[in-house]
Amino acid sequence: MRKLLAYPLSCIYYLFFGLSLLVFHPIQWFCFNVLGYKAHKTSVDLLQFSLMRCVNLLGTTHKFTNPYNLDNSQPVIIVSNHQSMADIPPMMWYFRKHHVKFVSKKELGKGLPSVSYNLRHGGSVLIDRKNPRQAIVAIRKFGDYIESTNRAAVIFPEGTRSRDGKPKPFHTKGLETLIKYIPSAVIIPVTINNSWKNLRYGKFPLGIGNNITFTAHKPVKPSEFSDTQSLLDHIETTIKNSIKI
Repeated sequence: MRKLLAYPLSCIYYLFFGLSLLVFHPIQWFCFNVLGYKAHKTSVDLLQFSLMRCVNLLGTTHKFTNPYNLDNSQPVIIVSNHQSMADIPPMMWYFRKHHVKFVSKKELGKGLPSVSYNLRHGGSVLIDRKNPRQAIVAIRKFGDYIESTNRAAVIFPEGTRSRDGKPKPFHTKGLETLIKYIPSAVIIPVTINNSWKNLRYGKFPLGIGNNITFTAHKPVKPSEFSDTQSLLDHIETTIKNSIKI
């Protein structure tokens, strides 16, 4: 019965999801090219809010827990597990005061209205996962940008999303590079739960009635650890210990 109900709700979701992307694409273009960065960021924030409301049409809710008060006068590295594309809008919305930018695969840089435009023009970095040299060079430049602007970089060290909620091994080279080139950053480990259930049947129908949770853990600084490996181990353990299968 649940899966049967998922069919009409998925149709409604995709309709409003597509409309959101199409409507906000020219808005983003106008804001970026005419009004500047601040207006463009506001349009992107409103897009994320709209996409979260689209997910609500599936009977799915979001819960964000962050008991830590972090100002926006310092660069931030947000490190998280990754379960679906539904991870992105809440991450951008709830951390919006930090001007969230992503380390993303280059394939997302084209073909998706609004999404691709923001990735190309909003300060994120697109990397070729098949070309480690290009990826590291791009992440270095991205790190310099985050350090100089006091913004936030989001990276998913698993490299690709988990299809069943079970965490994949962390590939930490990109994260190590960010830590090196954003030396004053505060690092926020984040655990995402239940996002994968949106795709439990595949892309159609979508899963319905899920409660997606985002838990921000205690921020840490590299200076608090004796070496980089200890820091990386702490981040991975903190994130994975809160994943519920």
